[in-house]
Amino acid sequence: MKHFDVLIVGAGLYGAVCANRAIAAGKSVLVIDKRSHIGGNIYTREQAGIHVHEYGAHIFHTNDAFVWQFVNRFACFNRFTNSPIANYKGEIYSLPFNMYTFNKLWGVVTPEQAIAVIERQRNEAGIEQPKNLEEQAISLVGKDIYEKLIKGYTEKQWGRLCCELPAFIIKRLPVRMTYDNNYFNAAYQGIPEGGYTSMIEKMLEGAEVQLEEDYLQRRKYWDKMADLIIYTGPIDAFFDYCYEPLEYRSVRFETEELPISNFQGNAVVNYTDAEVPYTRIIEHKWFDYKNQQTTIISKEYSSEWQLGGEPYYPVNDEKNNARYLLYKELESGLTKHIIAGRLGEYRYYDMDVIVREALERCNKIFCGIEEL
Repeated sequence: MKHFDVLIVGAGLYGAVCANRAIAAGKSVLVIDKRSHIGGNIYTREQAGIHVHEYGAHIFHTNDAFVWQFVNRFACFNRFTNSPIANYKGEIYSLPFNMYTFNKLWGVVTPEQAIAVIERQRNEAGIEQPKNLEEQAISLVGKDIYEKLIKGYTEKQWGRLCCELPAFIIKRLPVRMTYDNNYFNAAYQGIPEGGYTSMIEKMLEGAEVQLEEDYLQRRKYWDKMADLIIYTGPIDAFFDYCYEPLEYRSVRFETEELPISNFQGNAVVNYTDAEVPYTRIIEHKWFDYKNQQTTIISKEYSSEWQLGGEPYYPVNDEKNNARYLLYKELESGLTKHIIAGRLGEYRYYDMDVIVREALERCNKIFCGIEEL
């Protein structure tokens, strides 16, 4: 049996960054993944000259210059700017919520007018300290926008009433008193030319990679193969769900190639009314447009996660966060395992934060450096 310094469970972004840093530190590295491909949820595949985001749209965006410089070692990023739109019963609105949105909805033309409408609707709702997502949304953008562009989409996404969801979920909602359609307020933004899979391949150079290998099914076998194990899977699965499974939302994708050059004219269209069963449609060609003559779209359907399914979004309510802390306490007793990443830490992470977290962790492990 070949022995390695480091075994990394999961060939997604976190695992790939760890593999790269371990190799740079002179370590021998084995990476395994239960899927048939590398890249985790940012995996992209080519079809009809189009890079398809197999597990949903991923746009890299960051204000962290160090992280941006790091990922640019492995890919050349295009200049894609995320400017999604919302479709409410055939009416089209700008996302993020900005002056285009306010003008179409209320006929206002100045920021002062828009602020006045939002303030009036907030006062009419009588909300002083938002207690849930519904109240938080109305406080941010008023009742009209909440009813048309937030309520239906959010309840489809989470499978729960907005008044039952915690307020923090929507605190990141971008609201701008400008005509800027850029969803992300980030200094750096784009998608790797050639797709994310190529970027991950470059990060994994020098590591041995084995796919379709489920660590949890042969844990004793894999544990003998390395001195250190970095596990990026679900923390509750690692501990055999001894405190019951953590809750997630999952996503199902219906992807099809169409014999037309343009389906919706935009990469991302959110469907915000409750009657449409899917949450959004992705048209993949617009992420890296090369004048392709056909197009590929994916409809996204949100659902409750079941054991054996693919976990996407943690349900970070009070009950689940308390359960996660019980699992986290078990982790403190491990000697050769590190549990990390979005599934290991039961948190929603943007990609740039994943990269920084992995870099900081590996610097500390392999170089004894506390900060980047």
